[in-house]
Amino acid sequence: MSTDGRSAAGERAHDATGIAVEEGIRSLLLLMPRVVGRAKKMHIPEELQSFSLAPRHLSLLANLVFEGPMTVNDLAARLEVAPTTVSLMVGDLSRQGVLERRTDAADRRRTIVGIAAAHEKSVNDWLGGSARAWRAVLGPLTPEQRRLFVDTFHAYERELG
Repeated sequence: MSTDGRSAAGERAHDATGIAVEEGIRSLLLLMPRVVGRAKKMHIPEELQSFSLAPRHLSLLANLVFEGPMTVNDLAARLEVAPTTVSLMVGDLSRQGVLERRTDAADRRRTIVGIAAAHEKSVNDWLGGSARAWRAVLGPLTPEQRRLFVDTFHAYERELG
């Protein structure tokens, strides 16, 4: 299946500790649609269904579930987008009551964003399952193996773009 001129026979060669590139590609091409399909089937709790949550909202909410309340700038850095983009998302979700903003007691110029108390359990239950799955998969790996996996996933995302 080599599409870049490399020898398919050469791509199949591997030792007992790994898999060949072509075999890995084949496995991932079959696996990724199943993973995406399962992610899309994650049942949105009834109390959150009316909010028209888009994938960009899910990333923001997942960061708040995992890290807790934080500033817009911190969220922007974690999401790798501009603070104005996060401000728009936070404004949208705040108007709907999913998020709440409060002034930072330590620095009254800063605003802290968090999941609204009324929706915290639903959001945590919903998105926490994904974090639990990643924890179960990444937990047994060494720090170096985790770094390799995360770096590889980032590289794959860049190549798709």
